[in-house]
Amino acid sequence: MIQDIQKLLDTYLIWLKDKTQLRQVTDWVEITTPYLDRNNDYLQIYARKDKGSYVLTDDGQTIGDLEQSGCRLNSPKRQDLLKMTLNGFGVQLHDQRLEVNASPENFALRKHNLLQAMLAVNDMFYLSVPMVASLFYEDVVAWLDLNDIRYTPKVKFTGKTGYDHLFDFVIPKSRQQPERIIQTINRPNRDTAQSIAFSWVDTKEVRPPDSKAYAFINDLEQDVSSAVIDALWSYNVNPVIWSKRDEMREELVA
Repeated sequence: MIQDIQKLLDTYLIWLKDKTQLRQVTDWVEITTPYLDRNNDYLQIYARKDKGSYVLTDDGQTIGDLEQSGCRLNSPKRQDLLKMTLNGFGVQLHDQRLEVNASPENFALRKHNLLQAMLAVNDMFYLSVPMVASLFYEDVVAWLDLNDIRYTPKVKFTGKTGYDHLFDFVIPKSRQQPERIIQTINRPNRDTAQSIAFSWVDTKEVRPPDSKAYAFINDLEQDVSSAVIDALWSYNVNPVIWSKRDEMREELVA
């Protein structure tokens, strides 16, 4: 089993390296990654050396693109959720820019955290206010509360590779059920499924051996492809289709 997991991790890291491109832009280096945003464009970040350390930034693209699409983040509730998400990854907000500082020793980790924060913010807020009454994350919170399912929100674990992974909810172990870790997917596609799968594969080795992972998938705005479901199952992540969420209630409430 350990060899299988190691092979999966090695394959993912090789794919990440091969699909990453660099370009010099004045005194910055543009890093194009294989991750896709909501427009199916590759996520790009910028790195600059600063007195022996490095500044990594999205140059305001994540929040700027959302606001241009009509998704405003100026309400207190959305600001609180944005700050909680960024704090979980150790990412700072300067004006509209998502930024981290990195040393040569933790550059890979900080880059990973910035990209994960960009994906998380993009996924939570990608729909404009007129199109949805509430965020999918908030819908999941309301459902957990309604069913008296105890949980801890926004929990970060350090995986086997040393990368940090932020999960939306953790339901603690009970007499009947093991620890259950939940991640929400507002925009189900190959990249979001693959990102969650890697987070779980990397994390499960440092969690109790019977821990379970679940992905709550929003199927109200778009159909969920079988490729997303199959990808999650293949990495032992239990997909929970939002329209069928009540089928999992007993397993989570116990």
